[in-house]
Amino acid sequence: MSEKLWKNDKWWVSQYNFYPEVLEKTHIPGNLKFHDVTLRDGEQTPGVVFRKEEKIEIARRLSEAGVHRIEAGMPAVSDEDRRAIEEIMKLNLDAEIYAFARPLESDIQLCKDCGVQGIIVEVPIGKPKLMYQFKYGVEQTLENSQKAVEFARAAGLKVVLFPYDATRADREDIEYYLEGISGKYKPDSIGVVDTMGCATPQAIAYMVEWYKKKLNIPVEIHVHNEFNMSVATSLAAVHAGAEVVHCCLNGLGERTGNTPIEDLVAALEILYGYDTGIDLKKLIELCNDTARMAQYPIPGKKPVTGKEIFIRESGIGADLVTSIPLAMFAVNPETFNQKASIKLGKKSGLLSVETKLKELNITVEDREIRKKILGEVKQFGIDHKRCLTDDEFIAIVKKHAQ
Repeated sequence: MSEKLWKNDKWWVSQYNFYPEVLEKTHIPGNLKFHDVTLRDGEQTPGVVFRKEEKIEIARRLSEAGVHRIEAGMPAVSDEDRRAIEEIMKLNLDAEIYAFARPLESDIQLCKDCGVQGIIVEVPIGKPKLMYQFKYGVEQTLENSQKAVEFARAAGLKVVLFPYDATRADREDIEYYLEGISGKYKPDSIGVVDTMGCATPQAIAYMVEWYKKKLNIPVEIHVHNEFNMSVATSLAAVHAGAEVVHCCLNGLGERTGNTPIEDLVAALEILYGYDTGIDLKKLIELCNDTARMAQYPIPGKKPVTGKEIFIRESGIGADLVTSIPLAMFAVNPETFNQKASIKLGKKSGLLSVETKLKELNITVEDREIRKKILGEVKQFGIDHKRCLTDDEFIAIVKKHAQ
């Protein structure tokens, strides 16, 4: 067990992650693939629209970062979506390109005409969907799936069946469905789809094992983030044997969004020592650019890409924030293309003021004056309910240090 796994110049995480008795519970398939859904499910975020040129750029850069599969869109949605997929195919990317389809021959033919290598075929299986939205039984879902597999095979496409809202389906419906797609109707892989993000990691692991045992084919995991557990549930699925993880840049997607690809890559690389084959820095750059394209800002406190995660206001350890960042953070900010910094406000201490003075190349020799500066800094933070800008801090310094 090498110390470099948990302690190096990029991060310093818990050594207990790598204890043999811990690792034996966290098996990761050697052929794990990331399937990015930004161009389809990500664009389903209300108000988000990616233009054709933006979709092409996102796809190109996902592939350059090492993402294995890209869901380029749903050709049936619009001519622009179809043209975007066709242009993406012309790039001859290293990533495999998939399209999204309903279980209709016309949808599947559109996907084939775009030149994609595979398709994700959505079919409802959740009880609320069948009862209230589609008003038919699982028998119809199965029949539609069987026809879709036949259409896809005839078109020479890889096919992933995507029975969605499965975590709210009756067990007997899932059993019936899985039995019905075995044999000649067996797809290339099947998704465990937690559309509503309402299953625990343990339940997801159970379902992955169930699907694998029943069909003996690769299982893909697709979850949403209703309880802020999408990364945890995706990891649970991987540990249970899922070979493909569906993710999205910045966690975009309907309602609470999909599993953020950047968070999951970081977790696997840093906490589990697993080589995803993905360039995290390139991925983070793409996250930032995608946020601008989507006009959907990244929350400041979001893991990995949030711009506030390496900012510290508290006075204790302020001098270490930039000089020895791994004393104050589990991950070196540079690993995430960021820089650490201190802010001054109500929670600051004398060390904070002294560190900021040094950062700004300002000398205040008298300790008592520095304490007066601190007092005014803290009062400013209380009065204004925020941190100071550097200019506001400099104005206070000039008032006391002339």
